[in-house]
Amino acid sequence: MSTLANTSKLDREMADLESAEDFLDYFKIPFDASIVDVNRLHILQRFHDYIEKAALATAPDYDTYRLHLLKAYDDFVRSNAITERVFKVLKRATGITTLPVSAIGRTKH
Repeated sequence: MSTLANTSKLDREMADLESAEDFLDYFKIPFDASIVDVNRLHILQRFHDYIEKAALATAPDYDTYRLHLLKAYDDFVRSNAITERVFKVLKRATGITTLPVSAIGRTKH
């Protein structure tokens, strides 16, 4: 079977995947549900970013996709969403400002 035929089959199978857990299961990557629960969108976006940056000369295959997803998942095993800054809003954020509860309320006139 040609690489194009394999890629088409892979693309069709991946089109049916909906969640981070679906992708991790499909690519047979063991995962900690507590990490995925908190970082699912970050993991999938990082996976997409890795694939996009790879700019492969040939169509990606199962093993290539698996490697990128494993790398994306591992980023969040070792770190967290704030540190990794996957999404634009987090990339722009330079810090988190907090206010004491006592500062919230009505002002005196």
